[in-house]
Amino acid sequence: MRTRLVAVLTTLVVLVIAGLAVPLGGAYASHRTGRLLLDRRADATRFAELADLAARTGDRASLQPEIARYAELYGASVWIGDRDGVPVARAGGALVPDHRATELALSGRTTDALPSLTPFGPRHVLIAEPSGRDAQISGAVLLLAPTADARADIARVWGALLLAGLAVLAFAVLVARGLARWILRPVTELDEATRRIAEGEMGARTAADVGPPELRRLEQRFNDMVEAVGAAMKRQREFASNASHELRNPLAALMFRLENLRPFLDPAGEPEFRETSDELNRLAKTVTDLLDLAQSEAGAPIARELDVVAELAPKLESWREVFDALEIAFTVRLPPRLPVRAVPDAVARIADIALDNAHKFVPSGGTVAVTLDADALVLRIADDGPGLTEEERAHAVERHWRAPAHADLPGSGLGLPIAAALAESCGGRLTLAANHPHGLSVELHFQNDRSNAQS
Repeated sequence: MRTRLVAVLTTLVVLVIAGLAVPLGGAYASHRTGRLLLDRRADATRFAELADLAARTGDRASLQPEIARYAELYGASVWIGDRDGVPVARAGGALVPDHRATELALSGRTTDALPSLTPFGPRHVLIAEPSGRDAQISGAVLLLAPTADARADIARVWGALLLAGLAVLAFAVLVARGLARWILRPVTELDEATRRIAEGEMGARTAADVGPPELRRLEQRFNDMVEAVGAAMKRQREFASNASHELRNPLAALMFRLENLRPFLDPAGEPEFRETSDELNRLAKTVTDLLDLAQSEAGAPIARELDVVAELAPKLESWREVFDALEIAFTVRLPPRLPVRAVPDAVARIADIALDNAHKFVPSGGTVAVTLDADALVLRIADDGPGLTEEERAHAVERHWRAPAHADLPGSGLGLPIAAALAESCGGRLTLAANHPHGLSVELHFQNDRSNAQS
């Protein structure tokens, strides 16, 4: 946008410069052409008077030396003829009489205009002057004058105008760049602030102290909007966290009292009791997941460099017993050590969520593979279960979303959203991909700017 604005302003300046320089250049060329005409016509008039005097006295001996000296001095060509057009004297280069100019002079008229000169031509101009007085025309004088000096003057003036125009244009471009930078500074700051906010840096703000007043007001309103949105999000997270935290104790007390009622139940009510207990457990799990999600989205933990292998290994070993009991092949490939920037316990929690989903959907005889790629900085947890379609994978990280085929399985639909929020808090991202030939691959991509190489 800055380039386009500078281009528009520069184009306007070019048009203004051209609108001034072109008429000035044309006016000077016309002026210099007129001055050349006056100078050379004065010379032609003097020769016409000499020719008329020679015609009346019959002494033409002094005419030839006069025009010869003139032709040698000015590099011009002079032709003098009588009233019948017969040449009586000539000097300089071979001048072929122009019949139209000769007829003009013999009719008593003189050359009153010349073609406008430019630095590129014409190289010579022809001036016709009648000799004689009043109606007594005794002949004609043709003067072919060079225009080198006049064209040089025009070239100098045009060059000066060109240099002045270029200097003004260069100054205008600098001013236009500064003006464009000043005008677009708020837009640039808004763009940078929105990028940082989109990346999760909710504290990003604009300076709102440079640029046009209208855009400064826009920046201030943007800052006010971000403050309002941030405050609303904070209240929402605090509400979810507080509500989840406050529900934990009543739920725990309710589950404890329900267990205390078991000895007093009629055996016929045992199935209903188990279903009630399962629903309470599910509610407690949902409350716990809501609290975890609120805490992960709050962004309070700060990512730091840690050895993700040391954090993952114990968690994976605890899951090995679970998969062995389910007769599911569980393979783990980890490098000896891999330092990355992450929030403590976040990676283990993400792996826990992905493995919890896998153990629900992978049938006996299936496989679950955990791979940590030290080169690509990717943690992959892949299974060969039923998997998800491309459309379902796009919705899987939404809160409380459940695949239609798995809606009857236990769960709150908050596991993958929590994992995605934890991945963002680590500066990475969580993606879901298809595992071949079937199944699901949960991939945690760490940020690529780790400071230390794997050792």
